[in-house]
Amino acid sequence: MATTQVREWTGLQQFPAQTQTALHALLGRLRLESMESLTVLVLGKGGVGKSSTVNSLVGERVAVVSAFQSETLRPIQCSRSRAGFTLNIIDTPGLVEGGCVNDQALDIIRRFLLNKTIDAVLYVDRLDGYRVDNLDKQVIRAIARSFGPEIWRLGLVVLTHAQLSPPDGVEYSDFVARRSAALTAAIRQEAGFKKSEDPVPVVLVENSGRCNTNTDGEKILPDSTVWLPNLVEKIVEVATGPTKSLLIDKKLIEGPNANQRHKIWIPLLLLAQYFIILKPLQARINKDIEEEKYNRPQWEIRAEQFRRSSMLEEDRADEQAITDAFKQDNLDDIGDLGDQFDGLDDDDDDDL
Repeated sequence: MATTQVREWTGLQQFPAQTQTALHALLGRLRLESMESLTVLVLGKGGVGKSSTVNSLVGERVAVVSAFQSETLRPIQCSRSRAGFTLNIIDTPGLVEGGCVNDQALDIIRRFLLNKTIDAVLYVDRLDGYRVDNLDKQVIRAIARSFGPEIWRLGLVVLTHAQLSPPDGVEYSDFVARRSAALTAAIRQEAGFKKSEDPVPVVLVENSGRCNTNTDGEKILPDSTVWLPNLVEKIVEVATGPTKSLLIDKKLIEGPNANQRHKIWIPLLLLAQYFIILKPLQARINKDIEEEKYNRPQWEIRAEQFRRSSMLEEDRADEQAITDAFKQDNLDDIGDLGDQFDGLDDDDDDDL
């Protein structure tokens, strides 16, 4: 992978003076937090305005935007430096292909992010999407599965195309609130957030050159919010919040070793198997043996007693026979010894 070139952040000069002042103040907050760099990951479906948002943040055209093709076919990192501080923004390809979650795109993104530390995540979608469907939930779930649920605690929902006219009879603020609530509720459900946890913050963006401006030339939303400093402020709040930055390491990309998974439970399972299955089974077998011993029919018991007595008598007869044979052998030996002494006496008489 080629090394990302860090360029001087000249795009700041393109913003109105008020916006420049606000952005400098926000970046100064990061320096006070001893942060010398900030890495922002941009995720979302294709065609929702991810690359346009990246260009708006940097203040120059760093990502190709076309109405007839996806913003980018592979991840692109844009790095800009200002007064010793470096901003890294990573634009990514769309996560949906052919109406399904694009797992190949997720894999490409994971490998591109290897050994990078993510400080904030922008999940980009459109404000004029009137409902959260099953595909949206699948995308949210796929992000949590690929990078871990913790990545959503670094998340910030960015709703583009914010300069819209709501349907008749619906106030702009009500429409924004309903759209935001539906999307954050889906994130809470699919990422496994607890009800006590704060929802993912939401910020509105309008990247179009036709966006309304105030008297200072700053782009504003229908509620008069100057959206670019507001977006950067929310990013800074996430980056300096309680959730630590996420390091995308090899273990996170490749997942846990299947051979090591749940190995800690093997001794406990074996122990449980012994006490729950083997030991009761052994006790049952011993009990059956004892019951069988005392519940045998009388004829079987008598037959066994007869066999034992017969075997005992045979053993006694064999023992007696062996004893008699031993005694007879001893008598024969004594007779032979007497004959030998008689022969010695005859020889002595002949000598005399």
